[in-house]
Amino acid sequence: MVKPVLLIDEVDRALLEHKLTQEDLYQSFRHVIENVNVTISTYQDKNAMGSQLVSPELGIVTFGSSTQGWCFTLCQFATHYAKDLGIERSKLMAKLWGDNFYNSHTKTWLTQSSDATGKNADRGFNLLVLDPIYKLFGASLEGDVDKALALADKLSIIFTAEERTLADKALLTAIMGKYLPAADALMEMFCICLPSPTKAQSYHCGGLYEGPQDDKSAAGIRACDPSGPLMLYVSKMVPASDKGRFYAFGRVFSGTVKPGQRVRIQGPNYTPGKRTDLFVTAMQRTVIMMGSSIKSIDNCPAGNIIGLVGIDQYLLNSGTITTSETAHTMKAIKFSYTPIVNITVDAINLKDLPKLVEGLRRLSKASPSVKCSTSDTGVHTIAGASELHLIRSLRDLEEDYAQIPIAKGVIIAEYRETVQAKSSAIMMARSPNRHSRFYLTAEPIQEKLAVLIDDGKIAASDDINERACCLINEFEWDASDARKIWAFGPEPSGANLLVSMAKGVQYLSEIKDSCVLGFNHTVAEGPCVEAPMRGCRFNILDVTLQTDVIHRGAGQILPTMHRAIYGAMLLANPSLQEPIYIVDVQCPRDIVSSVHSLIHDHLGHIIEESQQPGSLLCSVKAYLPVAKSLGFSKLLHKEAGGMASLRTMAFAHWKTVEGLANEPGEALNMCLSIRKCKGMPENIPAHDYYIDK
Repeated sequence: MVKPVLLIDEVDRALLEHKLTQEDLYQSFRHVIENVNVTISTYQDKNAMGSQLVSPELGIVTFGSSTQGWCFTLCQFATHYAKDLGIERSKLMAKLWGDNFYNSHTKTWLTQSSDATGKNADRGFNLLVLDPIYKLFGASLEGDVDKALALADKLSIIFTAEERTLADKALLTAIMGKYLPAADALMEMFCICLPSPTKAQSYHCGGLYEGPQDDKSAAGIRACDPSGPLMLYVSKMVPASDKGRFYAFGRVFSGTVKPGQRVRIQGPNYTPGKRTDLFVTAMQRTVIMMGSSIKSIDNCPAGNIIGLVGIDQYLLNSGTITTSETAHTMKAIKFSYTPIVNITVDAINLKDLPKLVEGLRRLSKASPSVKCSTSDTGVHTIAGASELHLIRSLRDLEEDYAQIPIAKGVIIAEYRETVQAKSSAIMMARSPNRHSRFYLTAEPIQEKLAVLIDDGKIAASDDINERACCLINEFEWDASDARKIWAFGPEPSGANLLVSMAKGVQYLSEIKDSCVLGFNHTVAEGPCVEAPMRGCRFNILDVTLQTDVIHRGAGQILPTMHRAIYGAMLLANPSLQEPIYIVDVQCPRDIVSSVHSLIHDHLGHIIEESQQPGSLLCSVKAYLPVAKSLGFSKLLHKEAGGMASLRTMAFAHWKTVEGLANEPGEALNMCLSIRKCKGMPENIPAHDYYIDK
């Protein structure tokens, strides 16, 4: 568990586009915070950390605009007003939120919006926090530069001569950035509200360390001990100024790291007691990364973040660095994203192609959430979690990693290949030397099971008997089949299964590793559009093997599994699955019908509509196909005249496309379009293409 803090962003849009009154904006803030607390209360562990609910009067909620570079907490305003109002800062913070009203004439605080004589009082948050901000916004956007600068001078904001020549939004951004700098508010919140490494690691150790909780490494992590065994987790790679090199960015959880130190570098596939994914070397250089500047240091003790030189040649993205020979790995960070949109890229100048390839490699290493690939036809593809994610990745590729002009294709959705029925016949494939035969069928697995696998709730690492019980009781699997799952693919935890149903086959256990390897390679690119498969179960019914071991090596098994899986899939009513977003649009009540029309025009499905309590704003939630969502945000802003905002656009689920990939219809049309974009042959091969003649 972690202690949450909250940043409410895009406050500038509430003033500039939605034109909310101060009270409406307060009610909107309150509604957002209540929704966040409902989610936190669902998952929080009070026994471990106490209450984790967020509240502005505790200083753990910030309000601001990342676009304009400003934000604030109530702590800042309480510090500013405490002396003038003669109230302690901690008490004033409580007055600045909730139903606390200030009567400016009598200088008293009330719990109602009017006093005994009927005179109105202003809500403390509106009067002391929002009112100065509203005045600065109004003066700047009305074009009254002198008034805006006069207000800024009263607030002790210092401007350069060049900044005093700005106007409109540029002036507003400059004023707000100096009045309420984001760095000050965020750093204050982090320092005051978040626990220190020593305190946090005492209860986080169980979630950080893979090994036993009573060994020396775990004890060092729990105590954040600088004299304990070194335990350092590298979370990402940051490009260095030297071409092709990276700084390994990580955190020291135990011990002290220093140059020249002999360390063990354990990659994500390291297993204690084995040499797989293990490197032993001397630490080269340790640096502090401060924005764009780098400073070398002599050592870095536990509880700090650090940059390491020379580690990029051993780790791809992440891993564990330790001095203990008995240490296990730190638990890897799990990214909750799915690459669902992609774009093709190419070098405009042919001579720059090597730079493009190197740039893609650096982008992939620096950003684990980006998937870069190259097809057999030489087409380079970048896949990401959203349209905005791809745009930012392309900018990084062009400006930082490749530093060449790049030709970009059209952003398209990522699909998954699946089957809708059991294979109509048993697929038989012979090995290249004609000595071995494989008999396979394909069939779909339940969508609920595929979702559980995607979420990691059912995985290859689970206990076989526990997993089998779940499959038997919840999904009505055969008891024997449930215990003979050979692999989940694509690696490490794809929602496709390879099941051995063969009985009495000699030497079958000897070729298992080759079968699993062939399965993982094959389901990573399906036969229809070279997209990953999902929701497919492949059954090995029987195998005929040559007795001579030389005739059943990996070179014979891999291509045979490839053809058998492709053929079995094409016999099982192949189709596509398209990704679906869940979108949450906030808009005034009078333009809800326009939002409905826009969602329906993009083939969306509205699932919920509600009005926010105490506000004129409505929330419209809908499912929207990713393929139809490209440019949706800009179009929504245009059609609604800036009155509607897209609060959420996140991946929700996969939906099977109507029709089959090998019969005329929507699915086939999608396949042909994707194959054309990828430069593949026009027609999808039939199943008999993979049958030995």
